[in-house]
Amino acid sequence: MTALLDIHDLAIRTGSKSLVADLSFSIAAGERLGLIGESGSGKSLTALAAIGLLPEALMASGSILLDGHQLVGACDRELVPLRGTAAAVVFQEPLTALDPLARIGRQVGEAVRRRAKRDGAATDKASITREVLSLLDQVALPDTGRIFNAWPHEISGGQRQRAAIAMALACKPKLLIADEPTTALDVTTQAEILALLKRLVRERDMALLFISHDLPVVAGTVDRVLVMQHGRIVETGAVADVFAQPQHPYTQSLVVAARAFDDALEMTA
Repeated sequence: MTALLDIHDLAIRTGSKSLVADLSFSIAAGERLGLIGESGSGKSLTALAAIGLLPEALMASGSILLDGHQLVGACDRELVPLRGTAAAVVFQEPLTALDPLARIGRQVGEAVRRRAKRDGAATDKASITREVLSLLDQVALPDTGRIFNAWPHEISGGQRQRAAIAMALACKPKLLIADEPTTALDVTTQAEILALLKRLVRERDMALLFISHDLPVVAGTVDRVLVMQHGRIVETGAVADVFAQPQHPYTQSLVVAARAFDDALEMTA
C-alpha cells in the first residue's frame, strides 16, 4: 500500500545547526501514529515540514512525499493545493491559530468555500452557512448559532479548539496532524477533545499524526508510536509494546516519569 505521508532521511537545519536529522517514517491511509518527545526534540518542526510550512530561515533536505507530491524544494504555489486537502493541522494554541479579527463562522466558512469551489459545489452564502453550522455541530459545539457569530476571544479555550478542528475538517483532509492539541486546556476539556478527535478520525477514516509529550495521552490515541530525542527517532513500534517494554534509555525515562506522575496523582486523590 502506498503511504499517504512518506518521510525519508529528512534533515532540518538553521545555518550550521542541525535541528532534525535522519528522520524516516511513513503513515498509511487510516493509520494513527504518535510522535512523542520532550520540548525541543523536533516534533513540531516535523509537523510543519510535513505540510510545507517550515519558516524560511530553516532548510530542509531529504524527501517528504505527501499524497504522492514531493514537498522538499517545492514552491508555495505547488504546496497550497495540498493544504487542507491532503493534510490539515490542528495547532497547540487555538487563540493564536485563529484570526482574532474574524468571527468564527467567517473563518470556518473560508475553508468550506475553498473545498466547495474545489469540488464544484455551491458557494452561495446560504449553502456555506449551512455547511459551517453542520461542522460546528459535528465537533460538538453547543449553541452553534452563537458560536458562528462569536469572536475568538468570546468563547472558551475548548470551544476555540473545537472551532479549529472544524476548520481543519472543512476540506475533508486525508491526514489530520494534531500538534499538541490539548496542552493549553484543562484536564476535563483535554479528555473531551481527545475523545472528539478519535471519533472524527474513525468516522471520516482519516490518517492521524498525533504529536505530544504526554505518554498517557498518546497511548490512548494511536496505534503506533515514534519517540524523538534531539531531533532523531530513537525508538518506534506498536504503542503497547513501546510503553510496556521500552528499549531505549530515553523512552525508559519517559515511561518511568509518567508512571511516577500517575502514582503521585493516585496518592493525592
